[in-house]
Amino acid sequence: MFDIGVNLTSTQFAKDRDKVVKRAVDAGVTGILITGTNALESQQAQSLAKRRSGYCWSTAGVHPHHASEWSAETAATLRRLAESPEVAAIGECGLDFNRNICGPEQQAYAFNAQLELAADLQLPVFLHCREAHDRFLAILTPWLPKLPGAVVHCFTGTKAELEACLAAGLYIGITGWVCDERRGLELRELMPLIPADRLLLETDAPYLLPRDMRPRPASRRNEPCFLPHIVEQVALLRGEEAATLGQQCDSNARALFRLNAQ
Repeated sequence: MFDIGVNLTSTQFAKDRDKVVKRAVDAGVTGILITGTNALESQQAQSLAKRRSGYCWSTAGVHPHHASEWSAETAATLRRLAESPEVAAIGECGLDFNRNICGPEQQAYAFNAQLELAADLQLPVFLHCREAHDRFLAILTPWLPKLPGAVVHCFTGTKAELEACLAAGLYIGITGWVCDERRGLELRELMPLIPADRLLLETDAPYLLPRDMRPRPASRRNEPCFLPHIVEQVALLRGEEAATLGQQCDSNARALFRLNAQ
């Protein structure tokens, strides 16, 4: 089982990053993709991945919350990072009209620029979309024939949005949101609709701690070692064996991000 979304650069992991990775290994997590959300954190993510080469990889990108930081210098930094073997994708990039920390047009500009970069470098993209589905697909769709692959990270959309993403050929990333008895009910119903070869799983640690874990962890911090719980819950919703699902999602991640097998 491969965790495609871990914010290991977060200050919440400042005191015990090595132990966090070790706990993931001990829990049976087969690999980790460390998320880059701006130029600095993308550099930090690549550095962390390099320390655990062959187990950790990273993305290089600018999250829509940081879209106002996009510049020629940022693009050059991401391009340089992408030359390293640890960087497996461009992103996290996309649109977030829920919080609109940056203006919609700033977000759209940075998103389009990163899609252009990914197409030029022939790297897959790690995507963010929240309450922006129509504009998101309008920007993304012209680039898809030029990209080697794409995943919508932390998908929480509707059935119609899922169907549109699948029709566009996207992979679907599912987090512990599906374990939330308040917000995850609609998402749970969609689990059987995702083709086995298009499903990816992630913790989005340190965020989105699965709410149905028992006993509840003492800390509210999520960790990649909790990925097996998400695998079990998704497998239950799909009527599948957890071990089989975990192996399938590992294969999917390695195919999309073009990683060597363990």
